Amino acid sequence: MHTATQASNVTVVRLTGHLNAANAEQVRQQLTSAVAARTTPVVLVDMEETESLDSAGLMALVSALKLAQNINIQFGLCAVSPAIRIIFELTQLDRVFKMFESPAAVEAIA
Repeated sequence: MHTATQASNVTVVRLTGHLNAANAEQVRQQLTSAVAARTTPVVLVDMEETESLDSAGLMALVSALKLAQNINIQFGLCAVSPAIRIIFELTQLDRVFKMFESPAAVEAIA
């Protein structure tokens, strides 16, 4: 399940369950739509309820990040579990993605 909500300056997309090859294309489309809409200057992916992430899911996130960078939208992740964070660290994508503890943390700087 994937839901999107908007706060004043932040669009939050909540990913739940598994982010893998079975749903990565759907997630990529939702994330790129949220970014391309340009309704807020920041798009944040809330991963608090994300249970697992594979390479296809990771590529969906990278695709949305690249689009955001191209159109000058800030893109970040929040509430990333330690098990999923290690995937970002092993691929060194933790240096590329902005990561926050919670949606409230990014709203404070947006």
